[in-house]
Amino acid sequence: MSRVHRKFSSEERLSILQEAERDGAVEVSRKYSLSQSLLSKWKQRYLSQGAAGLQPQYKRVDPEVRALEEENERLKRIIARQALELEVKGELLKKTPIQIKPR
Repeated sequence: MSRVHRKFSSEERLSILQEAERDGAVEVSRKYSLSQSLLSKWKQRYLSQGAAGLQPQYKRVDPEVRALEEENERLKRIIARQALELEVKGELLKKTPIQIKPR
């Protein structure tokens, strides 16, 4: 049995909750193939926060923003590596005495 992730809008969730009040939670959960715990979770959110509680809880991220964030992280790693190399080279130059050869 494969799991299907469905996304319900807040209006759909509210109508399902109203239908559950009329017809019963068991009947509605069978009709929409939802668990009763999910219905009770929606009901608790609706009672505590109102219609705003029925908004989807996931955060959508624009693919372009995600690509820019990944590129930014990659560039930060490159800069950090170069800074570390410069620091190591500077420390090596301080420790190595410069020998001048007389003519």
